[in-house]
Amino acid sequence: MLKIEELDTVVSLADQMKSEEGPIVLINLFTVDPADEAALLKAWAHDADFMKAQPGYISTQLHAGIAGSSSYLNYAVWQDVASFRAAFTNPEFLRRINDYPDSAVTRPHLFRKLAVENHCTA
Repeated sequence: MLKIEELDTVVSLADQMKSEEGPIVLINLFTVDPADEAALLKAWAHDADFMKAQPGYISTQLHAGIAGSSSYLNYAVWQDVASFRAAFTNPEFLRRINDYPDSAVTRPHLFRKLAVENHCTA
């Protein structure tokens, strides 16, 4: 079963899900025993299929660490926190957490884009 840890020591994901902001980006950092990589990818793809069908979902992209890393980063864009909250707390999604290998740890956190002059737009 997937172990969930906080990415931020100041604000929890539960605190963030009380917000009503949007659009938002979910950054979800996974670590897994290298022997469980195939099982992690299978479980993640199964979850991604579910999320893709949820209202407010925009897109997702999974990234793998390089040079033998056992870290993965999921970047998912949502219309707003309310849509993410509804999908993340859906009983079907919560059931799917059991499909992850026991060595898998995830650290989800919600972000919003920032505008920084001469570098990026919000």
